Amino acid sequence: MKVHPEAPAAPVRVVVLYSPAPRRVREWPLVLAAGATVGQALQACGVQKEFPDLDLGSADLGIWGHAASLGQALGDGDRIEIYRPLTVDPKLARRERFRRQGVRAAGLFAKDGK
Repeated sequence: MKVHPEAPAAPVRVVVLYSPAPRRVREWPLVLAAGATVGQALQACGVQKEFPDLDLGSADLGIWGHAASLGQALGDGDRIEIYRPLTVDPKLARRERFRRQGVRAAGLFAKDGK
């Protein structure tokens, strides 16, 4: 009986995204070895060299909008997201917008122009 060696695992293609400021997004497409982790992807893309003030140890990370850790294994097609800390509470910002626009100009009460 012949024993066939296992085929090598296919590499994974991932994308790392970081938005250093509103309406600015930096993207790094990568091809990594099978079994690579989020931390390895962040090292491979060089985000720390381009943004030295970014602390990856304390940064919030995600894969397709779901929380991720540095040690999490990657799958083919994953999108790794590095999140900026919030500068304004979203609920407070919404209240302020509503207050400025008034009841008739916002949300369900907005006039549709008819």
